[in-house]
Amino acid sequence: MKNFGRKITRRDFLKSAAMGTALTLAGRPVFSNAKEEYDLVVISGDPAAATRKALEVMGGISRFVKKGQRVVLKPNMSFPKAPEVGCNTHPLVVATVAQASLEAGAQQVLILDNTLNNPELCLERSGIREACRSIKGVHVIAVKDKKFFREIKVPQGKILESVEVIKEALDSPVLISLPVAKSHSATGVSLGLKGLMGLIWDRESFHSKYNINQAIADLATVIKPQLTLLDATRALVTGGPGGPGEVQKPNLVIAGMNPVAVDSYGVTVAPWYGQNFKGRQVEHLLVAHQRGLGKIDLDQLRIFKGKA
Repeated sequence: MKNFGRKITRRDFLKSAAMGTALTLAGRPVFSNAKEEYDLVVISGDPAAATRKALEVMGGISRFVKKGQRVVLKPNMSFPKAPEVGCNTHPLVVATVAQASLEAGAQQVLILDNTLNNPELCLERSGIREACRSIKGVHVIAVKDKKFFREIKVPQGKILESVEVIKEALDSPVLISLPVAKSHSATGVSLGLKGLMGLIWDRESFHSKYNINQAIADLATVIKPQLTLLDATRALVTGGPGGPGEVQKPNLVIAGMNPVAVDSYGVTVAPWYGQNFKGRQVEHLLVAHQRGLGKIDLDQLRIFKGKA
């Protein structure tokens, strides 16, 4: 298979990380003065158009990305599978957010994931590297070297005392989560909160050492994206997280500042394993909600629904 895009070496990534140090001093942007008309924005349409519309209704990407900032995008790209399989974020969702970030003045956009499978194959076959290869200032990187992770404490953790996280995700002023809607054998569904596991070094420990649902909630106390856009253009409703399985097409992009709320809506977009569920029936979402990390009941949320 053709190798699309420029390969980013470890040296490139280290240089990139060093360049971003100064940008971290100002910290992440605060949006306390920004008017948030909607808790969730749900847009139907093709991936690129729905993503653009969702960003527009959320108040524009410039609400989150300021001139000169480094932006980290965290999609799902852990499996060497094509977009139609439904286990990775759609390439056009990722490329649209990357392009919009640059148009808002971002200095650089890093698209990062600690892939589960062979990194080169994941970047190639997911289509994400190809979709972004012509966008100057965007780097698609599978982070597989421990030197790029930093251990942090989890002060509010119930079972996690510390966790090793990709440094750039911690240090960059802007973190945007771009999960895909899919089923998962251990957690029922894998959406925004579950997808944040792709930023940590020891993913296996969440499955083997800890109660995974409690661990995901703990992780959500220290990794807090400013924006989450859930790619529900396709939903892998069986066979997740890697497929193959049944793929349905809700043709939706769901945007919000709170990942618990985004995920709670995401649970409702398709039947999982042939059954309909609500957010409260997903253990890690309920745990996160009970710990004050976000609203879970859709009737308590201000939701905009529209078409691209």
